[in-house]
Amino acid sequence: MSTSPADVIGPAPIRRTAVLGTGSWGTTFAAVLAHAGREVTLWGRSPEVCAAINEAHRNEAYLPGVDLPETITASTDLRAVVAGAELLAVAIPAQSVRAVLQPVADAVRPDAVVVSLMKGVELGTDERMSQVLVECLRVDPSRVAVVSGPNLAREIAVRQPTATVIASTSPTTAARVATACATGYFRPYTNADVIGVELGGAVKNVIALAVGIAQGRGFGDNTKATIITRGLAETARLGVALGAEPETFAGLAGMGDLVATCASPLSRNHTLGVHVGSGLSLEAAIAATGGTAEGVKSCSSVLDLATSAGVDMPITRAVVAVLHHGLPVDVMAEALLSRPHKAEGEKRR
Repeated sequence: MSTSPADVIGPAPIRRTAVLGTGSWGTTFAAVLAHAGREVTLWGRSPEVCAAINEAHRNEAYLPGVDLPETITASTDLRAVVAGAELLAVAIPAQSVRAVLQPVADAVRPDAVVVSLMKGVELGTDERMSQVLVECLRVDPSRVAVVSGPNLAREIAVRQPTATVIASTSPTTAARVATACATGYFRPYTNADVIGVELGGAVKNVIALAVGIAQGRGFGDNTKATIITRGLAETARLGVALGAEPETFAGLAGMGDLVATCASPLSRNHTLGVHVGSGLSLEAAIAATGGTAEGVKSCSSVLDLATSAGVDMPITRAVVAVLHHGLPVDVMAEALLSRPHKAEGEKRR
């Protein structure tokens, strides 16, 4: 079979990119792409935020004090932003994806790569974000990639070094996205385990809430280390039951992301958990955090997913009970510690 020159040299490098969402992570990833030499357009709902990005090269609402690359432009015209992108990165709240993107699915270029920057599980469907993007944008799964890892936005925005994972069922797609966002401070690794990478990112938010609750209640490092370690174990149980590779959870998208999110005051999930643990209601904790955290809603869908898969996730179940069913924090701690004794390495669903 004959091959064309394009077949020999592979796909052209990605040049025109778009990021949907002007929150801290969306804005930060836009800066990463710009520093990697890509053309970047940000989409956001707020005309004021978009104007500030275009004129002052700042997003003070989400990244105060951080200068953005002057090559980044911002727009409130979603259809126009989507239509021009060879790489379309999505950084909007997980539960809003369908409503926002379905109306512009026809504007997506047929050769565009779609990148999920989101870490959650959709309520009602229990679908991972890559699955939601495939459905609502009507793209082939091979054109979708997932970014996950220890990616606290503000640290990356000020160019502190970090690594991340780019996961896709297509090695070519993963490699193209990795090339598009590689900089001197942002080091991407590729991975074919989309299920494991996404579940690691979604469940770590729930575990970070549990760690924050424990810290807010006054518990120390032993308690936090216990929750992190057992939280990783239940994340891996769920992942393996759904077809993920066990080793993924020992890597950047598993342990790496979990440690960063559970230990850092920059994590909204951790911060919100601290407020709940100190005695605030969920509504008051959201207000004190300055907005909701992804794990607040995703914890219920993660638990639903685990239940349907027959996987026991006691920490996740406890977080759901505290946040949504009024379980007192002290009762949560007692329930976790009074579980039946077992060998640490015992294999079970």
